[in-house]
Amino acid sequence: MAKVYAVIGAGRQGLASAYDFVINGNAEKVIIADNNFEAATVSAQKINSLTKTNLCTPVQADASDIKEIAALLKNVDAFVSAVPYKFNLGLTNAAIQSNTHMTDLGGNTGVVKNQMKLSPEAENAGISVVPDCGMDPGLNISLIMFLFNKFDEVEEIKSYGAGLPQNPVPPWNYELYFNLNGLTNEYYGNAVLIINGKVSEVPCFDLFEELVFPDPLGKLEAAVTSGGLSTLPWELEGKVKTLTNKTLRYPGHWEKFKAFSELGLFEESPVKVNNCEISPRDFYHKLLAPKIQPRSNKDVGIIKIIATGTKNGKRKTIEAILVDYFDDLTGFTSMQRLTGWHASAIAIMAAEGNLTPGVHPVGTVLPGRVVSGIIKRGIKIDIRESEN
Repeated sequence: MAKVYAVIGAGRQGLASAYDFVINGNAEKVIIADNNFEAATVSAQKINSLTKTNLCTPVQADASDIKEIAALLKNVDAFVSAVPYKFNLGLTNAAIQSNTHMTDLGGNTGVVKNQMKLSPEAENAGISVVPDCGMDPGLNISLIMFLFNKFDEVEEIKSYGAGLPQNPVPPWNYELYFNLNGLTNEYYGNAVLIINGKVSEVPCFDLFEELVFPDPLGKLEAAVTSGGLSTLPWELEGKVKTLTNKTLRYPGHWEKFKAFSELGLFEESPVKVNNCEISPRDFYHKLLAPKIQPRSNKDVGIIKIIATGTKNGKRKTIEAILVDYFDDLTGFTSMQRLTGWHASAIAIMAAEGNLTPGVHPVGTVLPGRVVSGIIKRGIKIDIRESEN
């Protein structure tokens, strides 16, 4: 039976989700809703042009207005929230009121935990809600659990991920394909990992290491950043000795941005300068934003998971390596595809009745089927297994 889908937020990632609904969701209709009707219209027109259909319809809607969104979703089977995480708790309530399955792009573990508290209401409404879909957190967690399930016992899981320009330009060697404040939040404070079997906080920029990838990537540098594992550390505590998550960058990046952090530029509380009060973070963003705006959409998305444990009494290591590039056919960046398609793939599974009602951590949602679905969408994932 054909389905009706919606995407709340007409930005880059939402655009990719809408495209996936049309191509892979047996869609009868796809609503693209945004507070900016012109943006929603442009996005709907682009998807209709790409897919040679007329299935996408633009709508103006305020993501903060729960009553308005619930009314919009009344006859929708499933939707993706592609707006900032601050809206997701309210949108979860709208999903419950309208009996509509939901996934979101997440970005804040505290918000996700509050969404989890609404699981009984979601169960009563007969819907599934899956927060923190996307690339990292999201697809990386699906891959972690896909490998986790291949062992009898797991000792260590190491996760790495990045969205990078294909052609880095000095001195930054980095271009931003998502919200700048989101990037700063990833670099700020502590990450939650599992160390020696226990959930532990580790400062951002710690556990620095170098990894070598096949050309043209070559040597990359990895360091701890926050938020990339969502609620997974609490779910795997006592089940693995070590669970880490690090972000990959071209050489030299971490040294610069750690210095910015130590200088206090990530702080939000205003400081007084010449009788004026200014937020260090606002000042930092004002100067940095134009320096790291994408010069082109030619990006590369990377996820690498290394899991070590035992199976049938034998110690082994399994690696999952994903390297994906900007798509010339659709004009989608790799980050759009890996983020938007993970969220839409799970929303489609929900609409088709494959998920149980409730609010579910993303890692518990049929990881084998999710990974298989991503591969079917043309994303190559190389799985390598070796005995130790």
